[in-house]
Amino acid sequence: MLTELLQELGLTQNEAKIYEALVTYGGSGVSTISLRAKVHRRNAYECLHRLIGKGLVYEVFARGETIYEAVQPGKLMELIEEKQQKLATELPNLLSVFRKHRSPERAYIYKGIEGIKNYMNSALESGEDIYVLGSEGVWCDPRLEAHTAHFLKEAKAKGMQLHILFDHDVAEKAPQIPKILTSTYKFLPAAYSTNSTMDIFADHVVMYTGMEPGKLIQDATIFVMVSPALAESCRVWWKLLWNLLPR
Repeated sequence: MLTELLQELGLTQNEAKIYEALVTYGGSGVSTISLRAKVHRRNAYECLHRLIGKGLVYEVFARGETIYEAVQPGKLMELIEEKQQKLATELPNLLSVFRKHRSPERAYIYKGIEGIKNYMNSALESGEDIYVLGSEGVWCDPRLEAHTAHFLKEAKAKGMQLHILFDHDVAEKAPQIPKILTSTYKFLPAAYSTNSTMDIFADHVVMYTGMEPGKLIQDATIFVMVSPALAESCRVWWKLLWNLLPR
């Protein structure tokens, strides 16, 4: 629903209902807007003035009654861009403060698709190569398609590479996946096929299970371990396996 989308963009529920009513039915007075949006007249008046302040509504002074009109919806994109610019300006300071309180060794858990996005973002922030063991190509899950496309574009710009040892099932069931993700890959032998994977980047080791080629189960648990020494050890073991496998 449009109201829910508008709320996600930062409007209150009543503001969203009023803006949607103005877009849908056109300009009108407070009483009519209140009825159409199903918002109490007093609240409608307060919301309209907040929407005016946000640049989403303007007043038309007509004889006998003030008419309120919605600004064309493209204005919503401007609001998002302004917020992005403000965040981009403040982000370096936020990251500096955030890193001061982080232990060099820690462990935590993410869940599901959003958890995958979280650790992908951490990998991108690190700017370092990623080594993957037992990959099922879950980054190609349709729910991750847009995020993965963005990740690959940014990783390429940073000179990052993905080095992947795919699970054997990928070769049989989804042979298109490897070429989407990387040009540096091999397949594990069929006898060692599993539905678990391990990703190594910078000082992170990420492990999770519950996959099939190109798909992650709904509520997968993603274990994230941050330890420079552990990550380096896992990279050494990964390289051993890579060197032992045929090209």
